[in-house]
Amino acid sequence: MGPLIALVVLAVLLLLSIAVGSKDIPLSVVVDSLLHNTGEGDAYVVWDMRIPRTVVGLAVGVALGVAGALIQALTRNPLADPGILGVNAGASFFVAFGVAAFGVTSISGYVWFSFFGALVVTVAVYIIGSAGRGGADPVQLTLAGVALGAVLGGIVTAMVLLDPQAFDKMRNWNAGSIVGRGWDVLLPVLPFLMIGIILAVVAVPSLNAIALGDDLARSLGANIVRTRILVIVAVTLLAGGATAIAGPIGFVGLMVPHIARWIVGPDQRWILAYTILLAPCLVLAADIVGRIVIRPGEFPVGIVTAFVGAPVLIVLVRRKKASGL
Repeated sequence: MGPLIALVVLAVLLLLSIAVGSKDIPLSVVVDSLLHNTGEGDAYVVWDMRIPRTVVGLAVGVALGVAGALIQALTRNPLADPGILGVNAGASFFVAFGVAAFGVTSISGYVWFSFFGALVVTVAVYIIGSAGRGGADPVQLTLAGVALGAVLGGIVTAMVLLDPQAFDKMRNWNAGSIVGRGWDVLLPVLPFLMIGIILAVVAVPSLNAIALGDDLARSLGANIVRTRILVIVAVTLLAGGATAIAGPIGFVGLMVPHIARWIVGPDQRWILAYTILLAPCLVLAADIVGRIVIRPGEFPVGIVTAFVGAPVLIVLVRRKKASGL
């Protein structure tokens, strides 16, 4: 799959995301509404409801995909993603804490809790997984992430059960959903996502050297400490921002970098480029499927990606080289 094909697939999914819903809009009407915004009828649905949701899906997909690619490259662990390493759970836990302790309900309020939670868990998992003489061991990182994610997920569940009224508005968010997300949710977080992408682009050349091992990376002139800091900050901004917008959506950061790696090989620069194109394709496709399967209701994106991602994870675990890149 070349970049042009990936762009075409993304463009088609963007159009379908605008056209498909509780009320399907013909593509010809979608195109006409895009060209002539009358503010009424189908044009209102397209511009005020579907386009914001589609752009949110695009941004969340890019953020989660790039965060997953960075974590896999830094830890040399093909099973790593923000969900499996507990980053999403950390962001969710601190958002839940903000809701329970401070009554926070707006995106401008809980985005900071999400970022802080993502940072704390990212650093904690890396420290635990790096303990010992061997450095950042892929198995230890995965186990540390799963353990912390399970503990924090259990605490969030307990908090919800103890005070269901306070968390009523969080139900869709906690399932990983972009339903009802618009410009008011995306725009406050967008600058942080853009900074995360820029940091990822800056760090990715050194990740090729780090993939060869720390000693060889140093001999090639890579600044390992600087690269790790850049990656941790980028993952915090991307995973924390995406979780603040849509809640914890798993498996996107796991699957898409693998697909990119199968297409382009181990070069992290190309993996990042393809991930930026393919990750929003997965999120938008999952969102479209979620709108169709139980009409007029909807499945949250997080549930659809989990249905797809769980079998993919099983396949990856069973592969002979699943423990390293």
